[in-house]
Amino acid sequence: MSYSLQLKDLWPSVRAGLLCEQKYGALLNNFCADDYVTQELELMNATDFVSEGSKKAQQDAAAEEVRREESRSQEGHRKVRTVMQTETVTQAEMSPALRASISSNIKCYTYPRGDITRFRPARQDSLGLLDYYLMDAASLLPVLALNVQRGDLVLDLCAAPGGKTLALLQTGLCGHLAANDISISRTKRLYSILNSYIPKDIRETVSVTSYDGRDWDQLEGDTFHKVLVDVPCTTDRHSVMEEENNIFHKRRTKECQMLPMLQLQLLMAGILATKPGGEVVYSTCSLSSLQNECVIERAVDIAETQFNISVHVEDLSHFRMLFQDTFSFFSDCRLGELVLPHLTANFGPMYFCKLRRV
Repeated sequence: MSYSLQLKDLWPSVRAGLLCEQKYGALLNNFCADDYVTQELELMNATDFVSEGSKKAQQDAAAEEVRREESRSQEGHRKVRTVMQTETVTQAEMSPALRASISSNIKCYTYPRGDITRFRPARQDSLGLLDYYLMDAASLLPVLALNVQRGDLVLDLCAAPGGKTLALLQTGLCGHLAANDISISRTKRLYSILNSYIPKDIRETVSVTSYDGRDWDQLEGDTFHKVLVDVPCTTDRHSVMEEENNIFHKRRTKECQMLPMLQLQLLMAGILATKPGGEVVYSTCSLSSLQNECVIERAVDIAETQFNISVHVEDLSHFRMLFQDTFSFFSDCRLGELVLPHLTANFGPMYFCKLRRV
């Protein structure tokens, strides 16, 4: 499908964003011994978009609770709660937006919309660990959507080069993390990132493998609480800038056409690797609905018809509310969420969708 047909009037601005310099975020390394980094970034007018979203969720949850109380009063229910009770909303009463945002220890600093300041290169601390990792901040949204809980067994099925694996470890919640990538050369890059950012005792909780992810369910089916499936895709931002290795080049037409099938096979392997009740987040850095929503729809159908597995697509619309000050979201996604590149917030593209195995 042509992106101009899919995105309509948004396509010119998205295309302009793709052709301009990408914006980055600084993922703070929670294992870094030095504590100067946060102050340094804030002095540069950068803010942690995750904590800002969390604050917004807490404010909205408190306001929602107040509205519920007012509604009960109007209906004749005269139960009075103190302001303190309203502010300390229990987990059961929390809105989905609040529940999704507060469980993460991830901190990622970004500059305001329209600010194209570049971050300095990462520096080593006194222990030799780098202080932050520069990445497309939108790449953290699939990790946040996964919402890892303490002790979870987590699989990162297509882990290299390692930014999302690193983010998963920053939560400090993984009971065990299996990081897999079929490419041995890319896996070496993953090892390099782990060695540069993660202490040895934490690295020992990570198993790095180079299996074909499509076969993972045969190795460890029904095993993991959370699975991230960040699939190979057309990598649209790189493709518009790359002449020699562009997947849209005529000589790579067949490879491009086969991508949705590969993506579907990887997603199915992720679903089958998940315990009943577990969750899968599927993500791409493509704008293509054929690689995004269509893959989700097909996977849900195959899981039901061929494996008798019911899969529920979770609502992630609250991510738009939480992070609309940082990212530009596409409002017409049928399933999941899509971050669109925009000149004032030039992150993405990043598509992510959450599935729960019932």
